Amino acid sequence: MGFGGIGIWQLLIVLAIILLIFGTKRLRNLGGDLGGAIKGFKKAMSEEEKK
Repeated sequence: MGFGGIGIWQLLIVLAIILLIFGTKRLRNLGGDLGGAIKGFKKAMSEEEKK
């Protein structure tokens, strides 16, 4: 059993369906955007702590 009763095979099937729907290029762009947003958030939080 995995997360909340979901097994590893169910997770793999869901990930495969997401890859088929969105494609790898769009997911790569989405991951880059998400990473940039997290980096900006962490930077803003560290600047706020310095004040």
